[in-house]
Amino acid sequence: MTAVPARVGVIGGGRMGAGIAQVFLAAGARVDVVEAGGDATEAARTRVSEGLAEAARRGKLDGDVEAVLGRLTLVDSAAELPAGTDLVVEAVPERADLKAEVLRAAESAVGPDAVLATNTSSLSVTELGAVLQRPARFLGLHFFNPVPASKLVEVVVARETEPELVGTASRWVRALGKTDVVVQDSPGFASSRLGVLLGLEAIRMLEEGVADAEAIDTAMELGYRHPMGPLRSTDLVGLDVRLAIAEYLHRTLGERFAPPRLLRDKVAAGELGRKTGRGFHTYS
Repeated sequence: MTAVPARVGVIGGGRMGAGIAQVFLAAGARVDVVEAGGDATEAARTRVSEGLAEAARRGKLDGDVEAVLGRLTLVDSAAELPAGTDLVVEAVPERADLKAEVLRAAESAVGPDAVLATNTSSLSVTELGAVLQRPARFLGLHFFNPVPASKLVEVVVARETEPELVGTASRWVRALGKTDVVVQDSPGFASSRLGVLLGLEAIRMLEEGVADAEAIDTAMELGYRHPMGPLRSTDLVGLDVRLAIAEYLHRTLGERFAPPRLLRDKVAAGELGRKTGRGFHTYS
């Protein structure tokens, strides 16, 4: 059975980064999480620790939580990643300039055989790889939120990605107990392109008064067996995140991805979904 990489770096300790770190730790890897230091570092450690504790409570963790956490290290910059790192996954916010900066720093720190990956949900993996010295060792690994519970990972193949690397990455995904789908680099890949389009149409329906948020979500959950309606899904992802993705897809794919005014207004008002307690639904 294929194992996960022995040593994994995760750049970014937010919800996605902490979740990615958690699943690699649980699968037996040593993990170095890059965060800015101070409160951000402690928050990242807490997210990973609480996630592992929850997995243990649910009987989803092999081994003692503290023993698993013993394989976690936090560092202040990508330049501090160990030279022996096998895989680096970038999970910083959806800004191409920021992603390029941390990926270049990581590439300089790790060895030439290391694999670099981006967790972007929409940006061009080929364009991100163009800033690297070794783009053949780079691809997309698009995890879904919440990472521990989600079964899917998109393996996104950039123009320069080595063909052999695709198979290796797919085997790593399966070693995490997840399902891989291989897609070619294209705006929004498969999942974001379809998911965002459905979410934007649901927002337009709400904006036009076709039905309320509860009715729209229930229609898709019960009528089409979606586990979560498109407005609840947008709340989970974050309205700000969905807006940023929609703006990128609007620029690259055209008017069908134009963000509705209601989405822009809610983001401007700070109603970002579950993380702020209010989006298209209200959360306690």
